[in-house]
Amino acid sequence: MERLRRTMMFVPASNPNMMVNAQIFKPDCIIFDLEDAMSLREKDSGRDLVAEALKHIEYPDCEIFVRSNPLYTPFGEEDIRVLVAAGLRNLRPPMIETADDIKRVDELLTDVEKELGLEIGTVKILGAIETAKGVINADKIATASTRMIGISFGAEDFTRTIGAKRSKTGEELFVARSKIVLAAAAAGIDAIDTVFSDINDDEGLRREAEMAKQLGFAGKSIIHPRQINIIHDVFTPSEADVKDALRVIRAIEEAEKKGLGVVSLDGKMVDAPVVARAERTVRLAKGAGII
Repeated sequence: MERLRRTMMFVPASNPNMMVNAQIFKPDCIIFDLEDAMSLREKDSGRDLVAEALKHIEYPDCEIFVRSNPLYTPFGEEDIRVLVAAGLRNLRPPMIETADDIKRVDELLTDVEKELGLEIGTVKILGAIETAKGVINADKIATASTRMIGISFGAEDFTRTIGAKRSKTGEELFVARSKIVLAAAAAGIDAIDTVFSDINDDEGLRREAEMAKQLGFAGKSIIHPRQINIIHDVFTPSEADVKDALRVIRAIEEAEKKGLGVVSLDGKMVDAPVVARAERTVRLAKGAGII
């Protein structure tokens, strides 16, 4: 079944109530945030809270990630060592700028897995690209480790690094978004779009989500539960999409039974890209529980 990452919701590790209750809002993924959401004096206590949550709280319907502190800080390595031991299996390291950044994380994870007796590669990586340098190196980042399951885009830091101001229309982000989607697609991993920070602008959120889907993103990072339903609605195949996809697959199956090499449906040729798109639609629909 296709793993859905339509919504990846940030939950500050300084908020125990939200850490316990985040799953009731049914995001596809929860990201316990030890980086931007935490002051320096909260870093150690936040790490301990996340470790306890990983050990004692079940999140059966959500994929759990942790945004650790970067390895160049005093907190990054300890975040990884403590949390992998507590059960962390998905890491979202921030401020990734080069393939070497991913390789350093990979090497540390390998050491920790060996120490804990885990299979090498148990912990997966979804690297966050948040700077101009990171965008330029997106293709190398996406293929830097076999642990990679995705790359995400962080627009707030990115616009700062290029000297631009974030706008709701997003012209300043188009090239970066496109580069990240292409890098992820070439590597066969997910691309996750940036957060939409105005939690009261439902229309703007839907418009940006639709644009992100059209570009090829698998989902968006979010900062508030009220954004979940809109984004899920955008990134979940519609009933008409699923119906058309099933028709394509049935047509291909019938053609194969008859030994035909060419298939036509509604007067249009059905070629390999059309079939691949239909198969992906069906996988997404199954992941969303539609079929």
